[in-house]
Amino acid sequence: MSTKRFLSKAEVRDKVKISYAEISRREKKLKFPMRHRLGDFRNSRCVWWEHEIDAWMEEQVARRRIDS
Repeated sequence: MSTKRFLSKAEVRDKVKISYAEISRREKKLKFPMRHRLGDFRNSRCVWWEHEIDAWMEEQVARRRIDS
């Protein structure tokens, strides 16, 4: 189990190996963990919880095993 920490956009992309655009598309379809804005302003930094990304990755692996 991973510790609770924030991941930047670049860290998420590097971890899941999909593009920024694909991450955004999947978020809009609610098929990827949603980002969290750290401030109240539109240009505030956005981050993801690492444990949510890890859970999503495990779900993808489990889904592939079931489909096989």
